[in-house]
Amino acid sequence: MIHVLAFITAKPGLRAQVIDAFQANVPAVLAEDGCIEYAATVDAAGMPPSRGSVGDDSFVVIERWASVAALQAHAASPHMAAYGAKVKDWTVSRTIHVLEAV
Repeated sequence: MIHVLAFITAKPGLRAQVIDAFQANVPAVLAEDGCIEYAATVDAAGMPPSRGSVGDDSFVVIERWASVAALQAHAASPHMAAYGAKVKDWTVSRTIHVLEAV
């Protein structure tokens, strides 16, 4: 199994807009072969900010895939290309960590 943490930072004030576009794409991603989990997460409410906080303009996508091949097919899918084009001008950065269990 492959785990992915994607840290996405939106331009100031645009995080909700990027998350809305992300959520609209979730059903297509969950329907992909090999997708086990695909969800957007933000800092937990009520927790004080810390060095580990993602902040008001960022969110983290938590993904689990059955295999590297499934993740690669996801990255090449038309709906991900469309999502990327839609949010391109709304985001500052995207850092993706692809991990596997030890």
